[in-house]
Amino acid sequence: MIKNRRLQIVLSIIKLMILIGITVAVPLYIYFYHYDFITRFKSLEDVTEFLMPYKFASIFIYIGLQAVQIIISVLPGQAFQFAAGYLYTFFPGLLFSVIGAVLGTTCSFYLAKILGQNAIHILFSEDKTSYYLEKLNSRRAYTVVFVLYLIPGFPKDIISYVAGISEMKFKPFICISLLGRLPGMCASLIIGDLYFRKHFVIMGIVAASAVIAFFVCIIKRKSIKEKMDKLFQVITR
Repeated sequence: MIKNRRLQIVLSIIKLMILIGITVAVPLYIYFYHYDFITRFKSLEDVTEFLMPYKFASIFIYIGLQAVQIIISVLPGQAFQFAAGYLYTFFPGLLFSVIGAVLGTTCSFYLAKILGQNAIHILFSEDKTSYYLEKLNSRRAYTVVFVLYLIPGFPKDIISYVAGISEMKFKPFICISLLGRLPGMCASLIIGDLYFRKHFVIMGIVAASAVIAFFVCIIKRKSIKEKMDKLFQVITR
């Protein structure tokens, strides 16, 4: 019995170290030893230049890069979304971006669940884990997740790993995370599409509208919380 317990602890710690390797060591390795790979996708022009030669296959490459960007959290996701709007126009670009985001978020969520959840239960006392897991499964936690995904520039991709380690349910998490990503994603795609059409004045209006919408969300946060509570009830039935 004691041997089995020790083996379980060792295996859980090994899995946790693999998870840390994926979320920390791999991005650091790419940053320090393959920085040219990151800078290759730094701007709209860089991404479009990379994708254009592949024509139809570029759709699948874009979806894959969008997913990998979420899993490894080292590539500039916004530049990819600008490029998607530029190359595919708004609605196809939105579809491809959503597919990539769902794939990447799902992979990172379940990587964390498979590799890290047992270690959290073992490394911390049952009372502490039960207390925090209850908090992470509350309506308030899902509202916080939504707001974090909504904030422009916030490092969103780590959230799916935290959610996976916790006891958050996948269905409400993926719905709320996608809902939180959509405004920023749509704005990036619209700007990319308008840039392709050379509608620069409308681009400025869209960018200004996005900033105004962000501040409106802050002012109306109580109303948003109420709506999120209702949405939570629907998707957790």
